[in-house]
Amino acid sequence: MSITIKSKSELAIMREAGKITANAIWYAGERLKAGMSTLDVDKLIGSYYAKHGCKSCFKGLYGFPANACISVNDEVIHGIPKSNRRLEEGDIVSIDTGASYKGFNGDSCWTFPVGKISDEAKALLEVTEQSLYEGIAQAQVGSRVGDISHAVEVYCASRGYGIVRNYCGHGIGREVHESPEIPNWGRAGHGARLVAGMTICIEPMINAKGDDVKVMKDGWTVKTVSGSLSAHFEHAIAITPDGPVILTQP
Repeated sequence: MSITIKSKSELAIMREAGKITANAIWYAGERLKAGMSTLDVDKLIGSYYAKHGCKSCFKGLYGFPANACISVNDEVIHGIPKSNRRLEEGDIVSIDTGASYKGFNGDSCWTFPVGKISDEAKALLEVTEQSLYEGIAQAQVGSRVGDISHAVEVYCASRGYGIVRNYCGHGIGREVHESPEIPNWGRAGHGARLVAGMTICIEPMINAKGDDVKVMKDGWTVKTVSGSLSAHFEHAIAITPDGPVILTQP
């Protein structure tokens, strides 16, 4: 698949898709509490989209059954919302979703605490979130994908965290997943060159311990092999002559 360059009018639509996506995530994230099910969280996402005249681009994507991937604690990504999966005080919850709006897509993820969380969990969230911004800072016209990847890797690995290597960021636009792939590890100065009008998703998936992950029996949910906590932060970004623009800012 070739890399698609977006026009100013297309970028304007993607800003709207991104804003709806981000606001849906925070609408649900700020309402997390012990006793809620992950299906309850998914319903909040769905209701937010419905109020804003759009739908989740995740629902039905490759057969995924819900509005959002809701992943808890050692679940890295692709957690299927369930009525019997109850949140507890101290959990961390990743909400990953995207709005389908006027033919374009948003995509973002944020990991939230449920009540008071451990110092270990707090540190993981802080490092993973900051690594996202370290990557975004490299998303400049003329740079390469590897510059983003390397920045994320160095920031997290130097602090002793595991980097998920089986999954990565991606281009986004009319399709949820477009070229190029944006790994969270790599060599600076390598990979596709970034040009104005590209839109990409940068999404560090970082484990407290070890890189390795496994897919569960449901065929979707991905967990850490170590059983350690995992965090996931993602923004959709537009590459512009004036620097990177976050499209999924709430």
